Amino acid sequence: QVHLVESGGGLVQAGDSLTLSCAASGLTSKSSTMGWFRQAPGKEREFVAGHNWIGSNVYSTDYADSVKGRFTISRENAKNTVYLQMNNLKPEDTAVYYCAAPQDPRAALRDAPSYWGQGTQVTVSS
Repeated sequence: QVHLVESGGGLVQAGDSLTLSCAASGLTSKSSTMGWFRQAPGKEREFVAGHNWIGSNVYSTDYADSVKGRFTISRENAKNTVYLQMNNLKPEDTAVYYCAAPQDPRAALRDAPSYWGQGTQVTVSS
């Protein structure tokens, strides 16, 4: 059974930084694609960033246009953990952030999220 557990959310001011973590268990591969979505109040869940497994020891990163240049996704396979470093946060980044992974470990997260964490709240005040 897959478990994704997020941590690191909180209340920050505009311009601040925050790092989210997601610890995974039960995925078919430690190299599996993982990443982040978010959902703001009254809005649909949207893709934020993906750390996609291409094969062997090759990965690619993928970002939503709204976070490019401000957010960075990274991972530690030894810890089955993916991180989201968020810099220069804006009030419009306020949302519940969900860790996600696809059923196919080499699928692009943007297209095929299957497993979800419980979410962590990020609130950015102006």
